[in-house]
Amino acid sequence: MPILSPWRGRVWRRGDEPASVASVPNLISVVRILLTPVFVVVALSNPAPGLVRTLAAVLFAVLIATDFVDGRIARGRGLVTDFGKLIDPIADKAITSSAFVVLSVLGELPWWITIVVLVREWGITLYRLVVSSRTVIAADWAGKAKTMAQGIALPLALLPLQAWVGEWGVWACVVTMTIAVALTIYSGLEFVWHAWRSS
Repeated sequence: MPILSPWRGRVWRRGDEPASVASVPNLISVVRILLTPVFVVVALSNPAPGLVRTLAAVLFAVLIATDFVDGRIARGRGLVTDFGKLIDPIADKAITSSAFVVLSVLGELPWWITIVVLVREWGITLYRLVVSSRTVIAADWAGKAKTMAQGIALPLALLPLQAWVGEWGVWACVVTMTIAVALTIYSGLEFVWHAWRSS
């Protein structure tokens, strides 16, 4: 029986034939990873409030939003692949982790917060990838809430809100970031607890 190349198969259309590694959802995930360094360079090129910071925030928001797009396409058109399951969470964590690091480099977020978030995000991602061949770990409400909170807090922190609306902008960033970090820590602890109980 001939071995089918993973590069052959469906790229966009629906059907029973296996999906290609080069399917549209996978290509979107790869592009998201390739654009992450671009986001970092833009965000750090001019730390002063202004157009550059706004562009960085918009680019980050687009990269985050495309996570929903590629997932929706993959599930809706039957284009889910093993490569996609691997690359999609890596793209998500690369984007959000980069934003946390950027904010810490700019002195706008304490490094201990960024380190805690990075340990939580990458630790659980690696664990999921290791056990994915044996079991499927579905995202719970805390994980989904964490993702949504980060998707709101990080672009707000990147925008020059203080220059636009004064102290209200500072408080908006503090409140949303506090919620995002709290949910990140809580969802991580909850994940570890459930993983330990099921082991």
